[in-house]
Amino acid sequence: MSRFVCFLCLHCALFYLGALQIQFANAEDKQEFTKYPTKAGRRSLSRSISQSSTDSYSSAASYTDSSDDETSPRDKAQVNTHGSSDFCVKNIKQAEFGRREIEIAEQDMSALISLRKRAQGEKPLAGAKIVGCTHITAQTAVLIETLVALGAQCRWTACNIYSTQNEVAAALAETGVPVFAWKGESEDDFWWCIDRCVNTEGWQANMILDDGGDLTHWVYKKYPSVFKKVRGIVEESVTGVHRLYQLSKAGKLCVPAMNVNDSVTKQKFDNLYCCRESILDGLKRTTDIMFGGKQVVVCGYGEVGKGCCTALKALGAIVCITEIDPICALQACMDGFRVVKLSEVIRQMDVVITCTGNKNVVTREQLDRMKNGCIVCNMGHSNTEIDVASLRSPELTWERVRSQVDHIIWPDGKRVVLLAEGRLLNLSCSTVPTFVLSITATTQALALIELFNAPEGRYKQDVYLLPKKMGKSQLCTPCSSSRQFCTYQTSMPTSQNCLTNRLSTWASTRMAPSNLIITGRCSPTSRLFIFTKM
Repeated sequence: MSRFVCFLCLHCALFYLGALQIQFANAEDKQEFTKYPTKAGRRSLSRSISQSSTDSYSSAASYTDSSDDETSPRDKAQVNTHGSSDFCVKNIKQAEFGRREIEIAEQDMSALISLRKRAQGEKPLAGAKIVGCTHITAQTAVLIETLVALGAQCRWTACNIYSTQNEVAAALAETGVPVFAWKGESEDDFWWCIDRCVNTEGWQANMILDDGGDLTHWVYKKYPSVFKKVRGIVEESVTGVHRLYQLSKAGKLCVPAMNVNDSVTKQKFDNLYCCRESILDGLKRTTDIMFGGKQVVVCGYGEVGKGCCTALKALGAIVCITEIDPICALQACMDGFRVVKLSEVIRQMDVVITCTGNKNVVTREQLDRMKNGCIVCNMGHSNTEIDVASLRSPELTWERVRSQVDHIIWPDGKRVVLLAEGRLLNLSCSTVPTFVLSITATTQALALIELFNAPEGRYKQDVYLLPKKMGKSQLCTPCSSSRQFCTYQTSMPTSQNCLTNRLSTWASTRMAPSNLIITGRCSPTSRLFIFTKM
């Protein structure tokens, strides 16, 4: 009997709920209620409705979901809290989030922060008007704010249409730095932003910091008179350096230029270690690839290529190299990689990576011969290493499958996966190690200081390398958040006290910082002593 009563009560309750009418205050509320998806329809939800989708502010996932995404920043009137409108960014309201990104980056950029603290009292860049064209990321923002702290006035634009962190650009604009950049610019937007940096009333640059040579090219082409006041150019990429050497060879380089790309700190740290970590991050984020057993060809075995190959090999990829320089090709062989011709292996490759800074490294003919599903990407600077222009033909179909990932579909159904439209993979699709970029940024700052303060006649109208002594000096910068380990080898067994005295003398002859503390232990028979810079 009790079971029957319980069943009857449950039946009545269900009947009551089924008959209950939900009352809405107005038609809009009813319409909003019906927007919630059914179980079958959850996947069709736009990410823009999720608050968490706007909380990631890396260069790979910079904020782009907003109600006015379709409106070009060029068509929007924006003003920062100081009343200035001399900037063009995606959304100035993102400045608070960008400031957090910059503060996080500062924690791991010890060399640059140390330079800022030590030199801001002297203002070595007082009077400098620097126009810059680089990737606009949190790390670049720390560099820009360091240059401002050292006395410079800056105007900035992006060297890549996909690498800009919108929130970081907004944070710089909020502090008063004229920034003209946003993620996803068109080609026309790209050159318009460069022009706005250079062509402004009442302000003329006397220093140029470039990455890729586009800014230098634009000034030379459109505003050659600007070079009358420019004291020097600092260039950090292999592509831009090649363009400077071409101008110098033709006798058209009218100011001194500093080649940062070939400096020891850029080559041995940024090009190698930065790419070694970021290549995996970029490929994973865009393709979810498993590297083990994949056939990968890396075009170019310079420092960038070395970093990429080391990382891919460590995860089980089968890596081969294409290289035209016999020294680098021999290095690849000595490191255990097979050196091949791209045309001979292209049909078997799962991944093709370019790292040369050259043009048409991967041609349309080779793209046609790739197997279905082959991933193609670029780790060099220029977007011309892969012949992307030839893929814009009527017989091929472009299908955007996710951010920075396009499937190029041939008439027979074959698909090639193109990342970042052939532009720089790591800064377009992932992030890069902040600590390594601190070394490069410090090198750039030192180069600017050197050129700006050099007495007349020291540098002629030519391309120069940053003095090695100047580049190495930043590596002795004390760091409060980490320790730097070094080794010292003696010629004979020695005691602890004797060795400590020798180390003190050795360190003082190498311009070690005044607060260097030598610590460690050694046995009476030890010849090798490891000590720590605190």
